[in-house]
Amino acid sequence: MTLRRRGEKATISIQEHMAIDVCPGPIRPIKQISDYFPRFPRGLPPDAGPRAAAPPDAPARPAAASAGRRSPSDGARDDDEDVDQLFGAYGASPGLSPGPSPARPPAKPPEDEPDADGYESDDCTALGTLDFSLLYDQENNALHCTISKAKGLRSEGLFSPLHLFRSRQANKLRTKTLRNTLNPTWNETLTYYGITDEDMIRKTLRISVCDEDKFRHNEFIGETRVPLKKLKANHTKTFSICLEKQLPVDKTEDKSLEERGRILISLKYSSQKQGLLVGIVRCAHLAAMDANGYSDPYVKTYLKPDVDKKSKHKTAVKKKTLNPEFNEEFCYEIKHGDLAKKTLEVTVWDYDIGKSNDFIGGVVLGINAKGERLKHWFDCLKNKDKRIERWHTLTNELPGAVLSD
Repeated sequence: MTLRRRGEKATISIQEHMAIDVCPGPIRPIKQISDYFPRFPRGLPPDAGPRAAAPPDAPARPAAASAGRRSPSDGARDDDEDVDQLFGAYGASPGLSPGPSPARPPAKPPEDEPDADGYESDDCTALGTLDFSLLYDQENNALHCTISKAKGLRSEGLFSPLHLFRSRQANKLRTKTLRNTLNPTWNETLTYYGITDEDMIRKTLRISVCDEDKFRHNEFIGETRVPLKKLKANHTKTFSICLEKQLPVDKTEDKSLEERGRILISLKYSSQKQGLLVGIVRCAHLAAMDANGYSDPYVKTYLKPDVDKKSKHKTAVKKKTLNPEFNEEFCYEIKHGDLAKKTLEVTVWDYDIGKSNDFIGGVVLGINAKGERLKHWFDCLKNKDKRIERWHTLTNELPGAVLSD
């Protein structure tokens, strides 16, 4: 409200008329509750006490001096001023007129901040915490996942499975099981091979912690997800984060492009042999097709169109493995100029005795392919007598392919 001196006629604004009509009586400013309860990070400031001490030889001052000089018209606010004297005068210099309180120095950070191993937040420890680190080895196309330890878990008999989204069981890895502990320490490194720069942009790593009982049934405890685009190539990134409840998986993905593993293929056009050399080096994280959790994989290659059906080549069968190494090379006699009209089809199969073999996955390289598959084929045509290796993703379907062995 507008303050006036003694003898002056009061001038009242429309806003004050409205306030007077609603709440008759003297109009006082509404004080915030924090004005009555000042808070300090660690008690009172070191230079403030209940009242600033005066020099021994200084004359006595009125009790209200520490709250500032008052106007004669402030008599109606005596009660409020008394409260201010009790709570608001800490740290104020005597004799200062009322006004905005001086700026406080920035509060020092708390001395007892929890470190990365403290885990003092109740929200954080609801399901437990997990420490791990990730390293993308760009040169070798490998993602190294080191699972260090967990803390504050709710179950015992623990292991930590990992898998990459946009994949099936093909890309699932797991640690050993540790029993009778709620604070397990694994210190295990699990490695995904065949990880490309494209994967690092679009893929997400999911790490979950499960409880395994004596019947080898797994009970989900918690999980975390890390988009691989957060990682820098050849740089180890360490995480110490809280586990979350199981999150829904995006079901809108195209199931026809379900990943079934990776394959490392080498291409070279040999001027000496006048032919295309196709090398099947190895596969990684293949889908398990047998009841024992493994496959018996082998690889077939075709150079199409294949009118005479003579372009089929097949590797040896590798027993009971999801990460076979073949290191086999096949030669297709063909003129360099004709390669632009050809397509290389590579398929991986699971060998079964006494019944038809199961298709695991495949990939097509050629002038009509896309992404890394097209780039690999183009680099081969462009660089004669140079061996070029690339990892490719196996999918559960090939356009126009007859998936029978």
